Amino acid sequence: MKETSIQECEECLAPAEAFSTIANETRLSILEALWTAPERPVTFSELRRSVGMRDSAQFNYHLGKLTGHFITKTEGGYDFRHAGKKVVRAVLEGSFNEDPELPSFGISGACTDCGAGLQAAYADEQITIDCTACGRIHSRYSFPPGGLNDRTREEVMDAFNQRVRHLHCLAADGVCPECNGKMETTLRRAEEPDVAATVCVEHRCAQCDHRIHSTAGLKLLDHSDVVTFHRTHGIDLCATPYWEFAWCVSDEHTTILSSDPWSIRVTIPLDDEELRVTMDGDLTVTDVETFPTGTPADSRTTA
Repeated sequence: MKETSIQECEECLAPAEAFSTIANETRLSILEALWTAPERPVTFSELRRSVGMRDSAQFNYHLGKLTGHFITKTEGGYDFRHAGKKVVRAVLEGSFNEDPELPSFGISGACTDCGAGLQAAYADEQITIDCTACGRIHSRYSFPPGGLNDRTREEVMDAFNQRVRHLHCLAADGVCPECNGKMETTLRRAEEPDVAATVCVEHRCAQCDHRIHSTAGLKLLDHSDVVTFHRTHGIDLCATPYWEFAWCVSDEHTTILSSDPWSIRVTIPLDDEELRVTMDGDLTVTDVETFPTGTPADSRTTA
């Protein structure tokens, strides 16, 4: 783990000290009480009453340990600093203290290989989508346990769809969805025989080493030309789960034009037309063309 920023910041806490500070039931209770307070800042007496600690001196000791890094003291009482909110959100997310599972259940869409139905399951903080017949995996991404709370299975999948879209938008734009560090994108030819993609896209954070792997097509879900092309064919791309599009979950419609430098083309067929989108090694769109279905790849008759 890098500690450059800690060495340069005289008032920052070292990671071990930061975790030891909040590894206390009373201090977590203080953060929870501050979070659930109807209004902030919250006075000392109101916080102590919410936590339920009679010993004022002992409560003040724990409150002092949090003040400065996790919470701040104002004229009106106590309020959160960003680090304090992150702690509470991490608890609510459930990654620290929950490990739920959901058995397989049917979802919308059909297998891009055999046409059978799809199913989803939740385990190890991931949602996996695969085919009910051939077992082909169409998607597998992280989903914090807190995302399961107060949602039906359909609502969970709607949330998962939006989460994956936003994760890849951030990653492709160079922002790590975990730590906000610099994310770099690289392409390589798939070498594993059980991988459906012929082109592997990897987004890697230079700061925390968080990595996201995907097909090239996922980058196009919010591209204006792709959205418009689907709209003209009566499809709301934003409202349709990404796993229902073959060009998002496999490389069936992806062609490698060059690997030095990288140039790839994703072909999106709809009715009697197909949209051909060319991207470079950074997944930047360099060309978009619409053709009648079946037009040879080297034709340039339609803009």
